[in-house]
Amino acid sequence: MSSPALTNLMHETRRFDPPAELAEHANVTADAYGSATQDRLAYWEEQAGRLTWAEPFTRVLDWDDPPFAKWYVGGKLNAAYNCLDRHVEAGLGDRIAYHWVGEPENDTRDITYAELTDEVCRAANALLELGVRTGDRVAIYMPMIPETVVAMLACARIGAPHTVVFGGFSSTALQDRILDCDARIVITADGGYRRGIPSALKPAVDEALKSCPDVRNVVVVRRTGQQIEWNEGRDLWWHEVVGKQSSEHECEAFDAEHPLYVMYTSGTTGKPKGILHTTGGYLVGCSWTQWAVFDLKPDIDVYWTAADIGWVTGHSYIVYGPLSNATTSVMYEGTPDAPHKGRWWEIVEKYEVSILYCAPTAIRTFMKWGAEIPQKFDLSSLRLIGSVGEPINPEAYMWYRETIGGDRCPVVDTWWQTETGMIMITPLPGVTSGKPGSAMTPLPGVCAAVVDDSGKPVQKGSGGYLVLTEPWPAMLRTIWGDDQRYVDTYWSRFPGVYFAGDGAKLDEDGDIWLLGRVDDVMNVSGHRLSTTEIESALVSHPKVAEAAVVGANDPDTGQAVNAFVILRESAADEGAGAEIVTELRDHVAKEIGPIAKPKSIMVVLELPKTRSGKIMRRLLRDVAEKREVGDVTTLADSSVMDLISANLAGGKQED
Repeated sequence: MSSPALTNLMHETRRFDPPAELAEHANVTADAYGSATQDRLAYWEEQAGRLTWAEPFTRVLDWDDPPFAKWYVGGKLNAAYNCLDRHVEAGLGDRIAYHWVGEPENDTRDITYAELTDEVCRAANALLELGVRTGDRVAIYMPMIPETVVAMLACARIGAPHTVVFGGFSSTALQDRILDCDARIVITADGGYRRGIPSALKPAVDEALKSCPDVRNVVVVRRTGQQIEWNEGRDLWWHEVVGKQSSEHECEAFDAEHPLYVMYTSGTTGKPKGILHTTGGYLVGCSWTQWAVFDLKPDIDVYWTAADIGWVTGHSYIVYGPLSNATTSVMYEGTPDAPHKGRWWEIVEKYEVSILYCAPTAIRTFMKWGAEIPQKFDLSSLRLIGSVGEPINPEAYMWYRETIGGDRCPVVDTWWQTETGMIMITPLPGVTSGKPGSAMTPLPGVCAAVVDDSGKPVQKGSGGYLVLTEPWPAMLRTIWGDDQRYVDTYWSRFPGVYFAGDGAKLDEDGDIWLLGRVDDVMNVSGHRLSTTEIESALVSHPKVAEAAVVGANDPDTGQAVNAFVILRESAADEGAGAEIVTELRDHVAKEIGPIAKPKSIMVVLELPKTRSGKIMRRLLRDVAEKREVGDVTTLADSSVMDLISANLAGGKQED
């Protein structure tokens, strides 16, 4: 899995040492690595002390029946209490929990911990009135509004596992998830805002429930005022059913292994996998990592995870991690370019955001728009910036650090998954040097390795597969309703260890470089090439803003490299003819080698992305292999594929 480009990059890359002031006052010191290595379970026992336990646990880890783990055995706690009540009881009720920013300008709310606690209690009482009991599942299909957080915590408060379905998913996707986890209550809204336009949600719920006869009630938040169909007896307004409730609710403590939520993620068979997270271990993992990785100082920091709550990043680092640490967070409903392309930086300036956590896709978009946009705003409040969701290419890392971070903010390039529940591999900002493009090392208490095809650890300077060799607190417990699929999917490729499905390399220092999903590693004439690596080479060209690379079947080479690129606005004005395609192919050959030169490059205006910013490479693979494009229902804008197909039909793809 090695290639000259990444090898050279790993030798030549810059290192950024922790800023002296941050290192001096860091939450976590270098000693943590040693103590966690010496006694890993004792280390995780110590971190559990961050939470309030109604009953203490008697055993840190039960790993008697791998891969089925139990953490903090015998302990009891309540997630909502740990996120809310205890902070109010500690005198922090007036602290802002969320600066909520709606997409329409001047649509904002500041919500204190006391206010959030009261609203969660009302919502919990409403759910109880609707017949929801401990263990019942509740589906949440909502925009990025405070009531989404309230709904999640109300479920946690009464022990009803929630399944949050991303608001960009179709009615079919919603229906499948409701049926799979047998939810009886759905919480939704009439709609949300996207680029200044109301976007409906309730109609998708109505359509989904045609095939979900066991759903008793739909609770609807009035957000946009759109006209919606109403099913009398089933549908209820949030402000009516929740608004009439008491703000007093005595929460119950649940076993540490009580299910907290089910989150669905893509499966290789096409059927989504319901990832089950339980309460104690997950909350310990989220709480500790948010505090440690971001060097959080909750009494002074303003923290912003620019993600959607419909994904695990939102669960762990908008809701459960930050609230368990009494953090003041920003929560934003809209897109980065509405009502203007400086919207994010306007928010950073207004709320004096000190920690920003976002996806490389967003960073590359900002690169395309140009540095002059963020330079109009005062970003001096930022002291730490992070990356999440996919490997960040060095070019984007450097732009992020220099343009957004003022060349002073450390970048925490984090690797983790829906399944891991918490950040697993990242630099610790007060301890670890940063390298552009590298996630660096596992966190204290996390055991990861890069192995070859036979499962043996690779040597420094070599590549292979990323595995986790020991259980960790926030790990998934199973796939909802399918233990065997859990075993087969994650624990069968390399017996005894968790296979993350990602390729990785170790550099000469032993630091980890993620290469993306293994199915995004191409075999071209016997050479294994990473799509991420070629994308990084393309984006390093000054004319390219963003790139996506896929491998397509080829009768001569097994697979061929196919690239789709978005040009920076200054370069796009020059046209997108054969000259730029030749220039980019030669650039990749120079950066990596002739074997990596794309067989085809298509210049496009947009790439197919979900609303969370993930590039849907399977659709690009369909285009490259000249077959019918698959399901596009999860795209933010399905018309993008029509434009790409039109480009292809028009002969604009260059070989």
